[in-house]
Amino acid sequence: MRKTKAGHESWYGKWWTPDGRQVMKKIGPKRDRSGRGLDRTTAEKKLREMIGDTPPPPESRVSVEEAGRLLVENRVAMGRKTSTTYNYRSVLRTHINPYFDGISIHQVTRDQVESFMGNMSRKGKSPKTIRNALAVLHSIFEFSQKKGWASSNPVRWVDKPVSEANIDIRFLNFEEIESVITAAKDDDDELAITFAMAIRIAAMTGLRQGEVIGLRWGDIDWTAGKIRVRQSYVRREFTTPKSRRSSRSVPLADVLGTQLDWHFKESAWDRDDDLVVAHPVTGHPIDASKLRKHFKQSLKSAGVREVRFHDLRHSFGTKMASAGVPMRTLQEWMGHRDIQTTMIYADYAPSEHEREWVDAAFSEKRGVLRSWHDHSTEAQA
Repeated sequence: MRKTKAGHESWYGKWWTPDGRQVMKKIGPKRDRSGRGLDRTTAEKKLREMIGDTPPPPESRVSVEEAGRLLVENRVAMGRKTSTTYNYRSVLRTHINPYFDGISIHQVTRDQVESFMGNMSRKGKSPKTIRNALAVLHSIFEFSQKKGWASSNPVRWVDKPVSEANIDIRFLNFEEIESVITAAKDDDDELAITFAMAIRIAAMTGLRQGEVIGLRWGDIDWTAGKIRVRQSYVRREFTTPKSRRSSRSVPLADVLGTQLDWHFKESAWDRDDDLVVAHPVTGHPIDASKLRKHFKQSLKSAGVREVRFHDLRHSFGTKMASAGVPMRTLQEWMGHRDIQTTMIYADYAPSEHEREWVDAAFSEKRGVLRSWHDHSTEAQA
């Protein structure tokens, strides 16, 4: 969209030609109040007609699978996180490659992309899973346009499924957490104490599992009473936290500080660069899958309902919200990029005047309710 000095707006289209050139052309004026001009839908349709269906030269007819593989290689060369490229490969292997098997990039149309979405939906895939697959497919076409393998990106024109917000969060209360930690320590596994400490850290700081495993003694500021989150251990690799906001500091509760001090004195790995929940024998990072398995077994042993290890993070969030921590502060502590993610805990936050308002609203009815109660009591007698 472009706007002239006189205030007239026009639609413009931009695409890549098969030989790698970028083209930008005016599509037409934007529809005004009188009804003249093009609305968005009409402009997009006209753009697709302008791009046309001219196939790229034979030497550039790359398959969807090959384009996806080359995209991943490009992302690796650009220094993307291992977890990101792993997710790309997973989506390609599980969803995209089987459906577009043997199909060239330039042959894929908007209808085929919509059919791909429908196929995933019929298989029972969630809107979030479908959106993730479309995001990877979109990146494949953006990459292919730059390489001259595709003249347009059909994913851009499809309506993505709407992901419904999941407001039903699971968490444990303080008593349940302590029961699970006790059960985790009582196990015969040589890693039992280490796993129990990992569970306590997750529940009392809100750190993600990878952040707990990647925490080093030097990240604990005993004087300031803070834990500084500087790295994460994901898919057997140390990396930066999930997002910019994920690099943060979290208050260190006294009870957790006491437990960490004891753990520090008992551990053979006590240098600043050593891991807090290191393997007691090797000093290496503990296995994430084994930690989750041990946590699940500890839930059963403690007689506590089944939740995920990640739900310990929710346990921290709900506990802090109920203690009156402002949502913006909680956002910083949990490392949420978007405040809307933090707002799932808002229902657990106390309000200074909520109860007073409700009491005031019903106060005029107290006499009526008391008379009704007295009458009911007499009738029962």
